[in-house]
Amino acid sequence: MIKRIIAIIILFISALPISKSQDYGFIPQTLSDSSQISIMTSAPWPKQVYAVFGHSAMRVYDPVTNIDWVFNYGVFDFNKPNFIYRFMAGETDYMVIAIDYRHYVKEYEARGINVFEQVVRLDKDEKQRIWQFLLKNSRTENRVYRYNIFYNNCTTKLTDILESNINGTIEYKEDYKKQTFRDLIHECVQQQPWLEFGIDLIIGSGADKTITVREKMFLPAYQMNTFDHAIIKNADGTIEPLVQTKKIAIAANQTELDEVDNHNIFSPIIVGFILLILSGIFTVYDYKKKRVASTIYDTILFLTAGIAGSIIFFMLFFSVHPCTNNNWNLIWLNPLQLIFALLFFVKPLTKCVYYYHFINFVVLILLLSAWSLIPQKLEIAFIPYILAIALRSGVNIYRKIKKLKEKAD
Repeated sequence: MIKRIIAIIILFISALPISKSQDYGFIPQTLSDSSQISIMTSAPWPKQVYAVFGHSAMRVYDPVTNIDWVFNYGVFDFNKPNFIYRFMAGETDYMVIAIDYRHYVKEYEARGINVFEQVVRLDKDEKQRIWQFLLKNSRTENRVYRYNIFYNNCTTKLTDILESNINGTIEYKEDYKKQTFRDLIHECVQQQPWLEFGIDLIIGSGADKTITVREKMFLPAYQMNTFDHAIIKNADGTIEPLVQTKKIAIAANQTELDEVDNHNIFSPIIVGFILLILSGIFTVYDYKKKRVASTIYDTILFLTAGIAGSIIFFMLFFSVHPCTNNNWNLIWLNPLQLIFALLFFVKPLTKCVYYYHFINFVVLILLLSAWSLIPQKLEIAFIPYILAIALRSGVNIYRKIKKLKEKAD
């Protein structure tokens, strides 16, 4: 399960396909009056975890100069040294590359999902500035940037480019819908229960603050919908829509989408209850004094929890990823479980292990008792896992007290 959680973390943080970098030959430096700059928004694709958030890119089309490129800010090099560590630490560098429009859309045609195109209302000077910016930004020495899932990703980059190169000011219509980063992520992964479970493990209370419309635009679908209602306020006071035209560049293939099957009876909460039942079974074994088997089970249980806790600890204190701080999951998944799991068979340290189980049991019961008061949205699916760990700590306390009473008698 730990390997699966690590994979989930990596896929959540990246959420983008991998491509190789490239350089370009001769490029026209000036766009014609017939040129267009548009935002390409790809719908989520439930068949692959990395595509459940959708994708955004910027298209530059000029029939006069035969330019038809899509600038994709969602590219990274998997072969970089210490790739997994850099992912976990939030030190992943992404890059922008230009892709021929025909090649770009082929992948999405194969997926059978909608790709929307919004042509942005720009004058010739604004288009030229954006074109020059994209050419300069996609050069080998400039194309790399530090990726940030919420504030500096392939979608937010496009918003920044427009805001920086339009003469007027872009104003976004407030939707007055109170949502958090976690709410928006849940919308994207609701068909992927294990992905939702893994994400909720690693993001902390920072993901539960109410965010603005501008912040919601880290997701492609929210950016597209916000752009639909956005306006440009010019220096002379005139107002005009940001989006000039909108169309479906690629229509969804319903047959392909109907084949998607995310039904899995072994959801996180079901697996949690199975674990809780197993803990109950080994508790019965304890009453029958078959303690070796239950100790082996405890070692595996707490070792696994400790490894998961070490990941959360690392993300909390050493990662620069946003919203991984102040993570209350560290209470029930922490590195101490990994340490004490290795001591369960060390007889001289049984007293020390007893104190650990006592503290752990009390803390977990307090956590469950104050569940609704914690300033972080914790998944209900966490409860059976917490109960399973608490049960085993409680039984070990009972067993130690019983043994002390037997000695006293």
